[in-house]
Amino acid sequence: MGKGENFVLKTEKLTKIYDKKRAVNEVSIHVKQGEIYGFIGKNGAGKTTLMRMVSGLARPNAGTIELFGQTDIEKQRARIGTLIESPGLYRGMSARDNLEVVRRAYGICDKSVVEHTLSFVGLADTGKKKAGNFSMGMKQRLGIAIALLRSPDFLILDEPINGLDPQGIKQMRDLLLKLNREKNITIMISSHILGELSKIATAYGIIRDGRLAEEFDSAQLARRCRRCRRLLVDNTEHAVHILEEELHIKEFDVPENGIIRIYEQLEDTSRINRSLTLAGINIRENYLAGQDLESYFMELVENEATVKSGKE
Repeated sequence: MGKGENFVLKTEKLTKIYDKKRAVNEVSIHVKQGEIYGFIGKNGAGKTTLMRMVSGLARPNAGTIELFGQTDIEKQRARIGTLIESPGLYRGMSARDNLEVVRRAYGICDKSVVEHTLSFVGLADTGKKKAGNFSMGMKQRLGIAIALLRSPDFLILDEPINGLDPQGIKQMRDLLLKLNREKNITIMISSHILGELSKIATAYGIIRDGRLAEEFDSAQLARRCRRCRRLLVDNTEHAVHILEEELHIKEFDVPENGIIRIYEQLEDTSRINRSLTLAGINIRENYLAGQDLESYFMELVENEATVKSGKE
C-alpha cells in the first residue's frame, strides 16, 4: 500500500485468541476511503471476529487498530455503523418505531432522520407492519437503517446478503452502491456469495484460518482472471519481437523472464507456434490460462498456500 493514502481502517498484526486458538492471527488489513472492501473467507476463518474487534465488540489480545488515521479508536468508533451477525430488532415494533427507539438512545435531536433513513433504505411504506413479520431482506435493510442513523463515514457489514432471495440480493446490492456513491460511505462487507460481491467490491481481503492471505483491488482481480494464452519460451526478447512485428499482437505482457501472456488471438495456437518455432524459439509451454471469478476466489480461500499464479 502506498504512502499518503487515506485509510479508514488499518490493523497491524491484530490477534484474537479463544481457548488457546488464534481465531485472528496477526492480521494487517488496509481499507481505503471510498472503497467497498470485500472481506472473504470460509466460516470460521476469522471474518466476524475481526469485524467485532474493529467495532469494539471484542478486545484484541495483540496488535493495533487505526480508524481514520487515528489510534484514539474509541472516539473514532462514533463514525462507524455496524451490522454484525443478526440485526438487533424489536420484532413487535414497526420499522419506524425501531428507528425512533435507536434515535432516542443515541440522543439524536433531529426527528426527521428517521423518515429520511427509512426512505433511503426503501422501507418508508411499511407502515405499522411489525419487524418480526418482515422478509429477511427487509430485516437486513432495517438493520442497515439502524447502522445509518448516526450518519457514519464507515459501514461494517457481516454477511448482509446471506439467506436472501435473488430479489433481496439485488435490492441489497443497489442499496450498498447507493450508500457508497451518494453518501460517500466506505463499506467493509463480508459475504459467501462471491459472484455478487464481485459486482460491487472495489478491493478485497482474503482471510484463511485466521491469517490474511492477501489483499488486491478490482483492477488486479480482473487482470488475474482474464483469459490469456500463456507461453514459456527460452528467448523472451526475440519472442516478443516476433509477436509484435510478424503476428501483429499488441495485447500481451511479460510478468517475468521466459513467460509471456497473450490476451488476443487466443485460438490461433498453430500460427503462434509456427512463427516462433521458425524463428528458432523453443516453446516449452503454450496453454490457455485464466479463471472465472468464483473459481479464483475459491482457490484463494481453499488453498493452504497463497495462490502464486497471476500475481502482480
